[in-house]
Amino acid sequence: MKKQIKTTEAIFPMPVLLISTFNEDGSVDVMNAAWGTMLSRDEVALNLTETHKTVQNIKSRKGFVIHIADAGHVTEADYFGVVSGNKEPDKFAKSGLTYTKSELVDAPVINEFPVAMECEFIEYQSDDTGLGVIGKVVRTSVEEAVMKDGKVDIDSLQAIAFDPYTHGYYKVSQRVGDAFKDGLKLK
Repeated sequence: MKKQIKTTEAIFPMPVLLISTFNEDGSVDVMNAAWGTMLSRDEVALNLTETHKTVQNIKSRKGFVIHIADAGHVTEADYFGVVSGNKEPDKFAKSGLTYTKSELVDAPVINEFPVAMECEFIEYQSDDTGLGVIGKVVRTSVEEAVMKDGKVDIDSLQAIAFDPYTHGYYKVSQRVGDAFKDGLKLK
């Protein structure tokens, strides 16, 4: 029997995305964002409010990079979520991570995270049904160490997901089926 619980942002798993931008002075800003998704093959939506330093940077610099957080960097990923760039200007420097400036957008690519999606800012939707930041993915790059047969190997990636029920992080791994194939058994 199901029991009713308090409604919260309880869709699991939620991705742990790290959004990197440059601040006005050229220093690096990174935030942890669980509310992000693909709109199409090359467009993303990040449900973020304009009060975030990262959103202000995206709007002014017109570019950002989305990284998929991995288990090896859970401490850094969480740090980027609990410390605000509005209050701690040296947030990135304190993380100990490094970056390379993107060749395509005005944003940093964090070297330690295995997947980076470089994005051009399209628009910010702020009305009641708006999605927040909308961007176009202009390049996705992946560390060779987490690839197998030319594709991302999810087990090697060790991506983490956010659990909104208990505020935990979980490693995403172990394939359990084949999409667009297993369901055909019931046809």
